Amino acid sequence: MKIGELAQASGVAASRIRFYETQGLLPNAQRQANGYREYDDDALTRLNLIRRAQNAGFSLDEIRAILPPDLNEWPHDTLLDALRRKVHEIETLARSLAASKRNLTLLIDAIEHRKEGEDCQVAAQRVLSSVRHSDDVPDAAPGVSRRASARQRD
Repeated sequence: MKIGELAQASGVAASRIRFYETQGLLPNAQRQANGYREYDDDALTRLNLIRRAQNAGFSLDEIRAILPPDLNEWPHDTLLDALRRKVHEIETLARSLAASKRNLTLLIDAIEHRKEGEDCQVAAQRVLSSVRHSDDVPDAAPGVSRRASARQRD
């Protein structure tokens, strides 16, 4: 199939297909007498694999490392190791994002809940102080804000 047909069948732009080819993710297409690229059915399978791998968080270098020259001969152990490594990276990122979300939620809580009669400048100093010392306070139990956790310790 020609590059336009492959682009339409895969949903990948022709320019991206050419890019993948130059990056070694797709084997060089056969050239017809008129210079047009001619791709086999494996190219469509490879493009689908590349897209799915990218959607799962794999970089092009990681994909290149696990995508075999012959799709019928996958390096089983290498593939499993790469997949397990990616799952671990995703779990680590999820924990980091959860911690960031927790910190932002605490900051929002500190900003929204000014003490009665507290003016803006005092509130700002309180919030800034809590940001400076947020690493000093151990994580509260799930569902308990750091402020509530700190009150429990006092």
